[in-house]
Amino acid sequence: MAQYFAIHPTHPQARLVKRAAEIVRRGGLIAYPTDSCYALGCHPGDAGALERLRALRGFDERHHLTLMCRDLSEISAYALVDDAAYRFLRLPGSYTFILKARRPVPRRLMHPKRKTIGVRVPGHPVAHALLAELDEPILSATLSLPGEATPLVDGTAIRVRLERRLDLVIDAGPCGVEPSTVIDLTGDAPVVLRREKGSLAPFLVEPV
Repeated sequence: MAQYFAIHPTHPQARLVKRAAEIVRRGGLIAYPTDSCYALGCHPGDAGALERLRALRGFDERHHLTLMCRDLSEISAYALVDDAAYRFLRLPGSYTFILKARRPVPRRLMHPKRKTIGVRVPGHPVAHALLAELDEPILSATLSLPGEATPLVDGTAIRVRLERRLDLVIDAGPCGVEPSTVIDLTGDAPVVLRREKGSLAPFLVEPV
């Protein structure tokens, strides 16, 4: 049965954030808010939690998951960031970027053939507070269920639907229903893999 924390969306309570971080460190699978929509999250080093996340989403190992990071410095510890990619990574907005993974990144976090990872800096105060308390990234995916067109939009609905499959629901009020826009930066020019909340204007490209 999942624990349930009602957290202030702009001034998250430190004691609840600390408890949430402890649950993640112990291998818990959580639901938490981002600036696009609610996400599933777990510790990048916990293989069991990763398998639970994939099972809940209906993903296999070929589907990119996302490392939610605090800032560009943390991203550069996990992904290869050249000058062109750095310029795009600094853009504000709801973007997930696909980059080549650095050698120390565990294989289970990468795309098995391309050796790439997804990275993102979320723009939600609760997500930032949780990342700061953890002092490391959270492995994440949009909280959409297989066969459903839109993500779950609030903590109460998530609790009702998934309380037996999660360890924690962090409810910070309603989030949106648009996931982040996904941009592949591994080639000579950006390639849009998913067009959602983030604007395409800075990239001067059309979605594939």
